[in-house]
Order: sequence, then C-alpha cells, then structure tokens
Amino acid sequence: MRRSLVTVAAAATMTVAAAATVAGIEVASYPRWRRWCLTWGATSDEASGALPGDELLTRPQIVTTRAVTIEAAPDAIWPWLVQMGPGRGGAYTFDWIENLFGLNMHSANGILPGLQHVEIGDAQRLGKRGPTLRVAAFDPQSSLVLRADDGNWVWAFVIRPVAGGSRLISRNRIELAGASSLARALYSYVMEPGSLVMERKMLLGIKQRAERRADLVDLAP
Repeated sequence: MRRSLVTVAAAATMTVAAAATVAGIEVASYPRWRRWCLTWGATSDEASGALPGDELLTRPQIVTTRAVTIEAAPDAIWPWLVQMGPGRGGAYTFDWIENLFGLNMHSANGILPGLQHVEIGDAQRLGKRGPTLRVAAFDPQSSLVLRADDGNWVWAFVIRPVAGGSRLISRNRIELAGASSLARALYSYVMEPGSLVMERKMLLGIKQRAERRADLVDLAP
C-alpha cells in the first residue's frame, strides 16, 4: 500500500514538474511567436489595415487578426456567419471545450434557414456569466461586427472576394482597462494562445462547410 502511495505521489510530482516546465518554456518563448499567434493566416496588409468595427474601439490593448482563404464566393460563406452563436449554429470549433464553460455551442453542419435574418442589436450571451454580444454593424456578404455590451470587446468578420474564392478575416479588439498586472499576464500567456486554438478551428470549420456547399452548387444541374 505504501509503495502504491509513493508511486502515485511520484507520478503526481513528475506531472506537476512537467507542466511547470512546459509553462515556463511557453512564457519564455511566447514573445518570439506572439505576432504569429495574433495574426495567424493573415497577410501583413490584413493585419495592419483598417476593418469595419475598428472605429467602435479605438484604443484596444489587444488586437488579433486571423484569416483563411476559402474556395467559395462570399454568398456561400455569409450564411455560416449569420447563424453563429450559442443555441444557434454554434461556433464551428471545439464544442466540448466551449460547453465546459456552459456556452451551449453545438456546431451546425448545414445552413439553418430560420437563422438567416440579422438586425442591428441582435444579441447573444456567452454563458450565464459571460458577455453579451450584439450586432453593431453589418453589410450582407461582406462584414458582420459584434460588440460586447460593456464596450470592451469588438469582434468583426470580413469577407473579401479574391481570385478563386474569398478571404475570411476575423478581428478581435479587446480593452483591458482596469485589469491587474496578473490579469494582463494571464490574458497574454494563456488566453491569446488559447484563442488561436479555438479561432483557427472556427475559421477552418467555416472553410470546410462553405467549400462543401460550393461544391454541391457547382455540381447541381
């Protein structure tokens, strides 16, 4: 029995040590790859250029601009954006992670006709204690801008036609005014990399769905 307890304790110690080592490496190296994390998939012009919604939060502490090329026209992408949200079409990312936080995300694999209408002020709350995002601006098949009620978060989706398809750009602008140094550090070293994992999956999820629908349209008689 004692040997078993010692073995368990040793394994736990090794696990904690390994986790601490990985965390230490991430903290030490993150400044070197932070820009890649914040601008995954985006061109330099997309990352530095103005996008719809920028004017709603002019001095953010954090800006992420991530993008993906989709081999589909804007009208094949737009429906997937409009229906996004908790209790709606989901976020096309890791639902099981989202739902650990009670977000009620269930990613749809088809276009939901009943969720294709959008109006200024349409709201969706991210969990019982999370922020409420409202539609602040939109241009059909071109841009959709969401803004948190507290004004500290603006999330914009922009679709730009390019040769052979479209570019889908996702930009988050976040204000951390009043946050402690610890909170800022946690956001930088934990939330930023975590947001890349989730947002990359989301963008690729939309890409997969939109391209599949485009193929069906192309094959239709």
